[in-house]
Amino acid sequence: MENIEIRKEGATFWLVLNRPDKLNALVGRVREEIFEALDQAEKDPEARVVVITGNGKGFCAGGDIGYMAELQSQQDLEAFSKLLESGRRVVTKIRSLPKPVIAMINGVAAGAGLNLALACDIRIAADTAKFSQAFSKIGLHPDWGGTFFLPRLIGTAKACELVFTGDPIEADQALQIGLVNRVVPIEKLSEVVSEMAEKLAKRPPLAIALAKQGLYKGIESNLDAALDYETEAQKRCFISEDANEGISAFLQK
Repeated sequence: MENIEIRKEGATFWLVLNRPDKLNALVGRVREEIFEALDQAEKDPEARVVVITGNGKGFCAGGDIGYMAELQSQQDLEAFSKLLESGRRVVTKIRSLPKPVIAMINGVAAGAGLNLALACDIRIAADTAKFSQAFSKIGLHPDWGGTFFLPRLIGTAKACELVFTGDPIEADQALQIGLVNRVVPIEKLSEVVSEMAEKLAKRPPLAIALAKQGLYKGIESNLDAALDYETEAQKRCFISEDANEGISAFLQK
C-alpha cells in the first residue's frame, strides 16, 4: 500500500489515506488500494467496524486534477472511464460491506473525497472540517455516488445548491443540514470516533449486518418489500446465538 495505511485497534479496522502533502487526493493507485483494504476488512473475522480517515489536515481533496488535465489533453476517455469505474467499486464495496463504516472527517472533504464520506454509514467531523461538491467549478459532474447520496441526506433543494454552486460549507452548517452525524473539536475527534467504533463493535455482527442492508434497501423499496425483508432478517437474528444471549441477559437484568 503506497497511498494508505492500515492498522487495527481491537475490533476496529482503520483505513487511513496517506498523502497529506496532497490533502489525500485520489492520486495513483489509491482507489484500488482503498478497495483492496476494504476487501481485507470484510474478510477479517476480528474486524467488526471500519474507520476511514486521512492523515494530516485533509480527509480527501478529491480527484487528481493534474492527472485529469493530462487525460483531457489526450482526449483519453478510456483511461478516464477506468478512474470512474474504480471509484464506483469503492462506493459499492462500502455499501455492501456487512460491517459499519465510519468516516472520520478530519479536514477538507471535497469532490469525490466528500462523496467517499457520504458513502459511509456514519460521518463524524472535526469542527475545522470543510465540505465541497467542487465539480461544477471545473466543469465536471459529481461522481462516486454524489447525486445518489446527497439528496437522500439533505434533500433535493439543498443538494442542488451545493452541487450547482460548488461552494464550500463549514462543519457547523454540515451538521445543521444533516450532512454529518456529529461535529466535535478537532482535538477530540479521534477519541470520539474510537468510542463510537468500540460501541458498534460490541453489537451482534449479524444483527448489524442485516440492519445495514435493510436500511439501504428500504430507501429504494416500497413498504411491502421493506416489511418482507425485515421479516426474513428478524427470523435469522431470532435463531442466532447473539439473540439468545441478549434476550436472556435482558430478562436477568
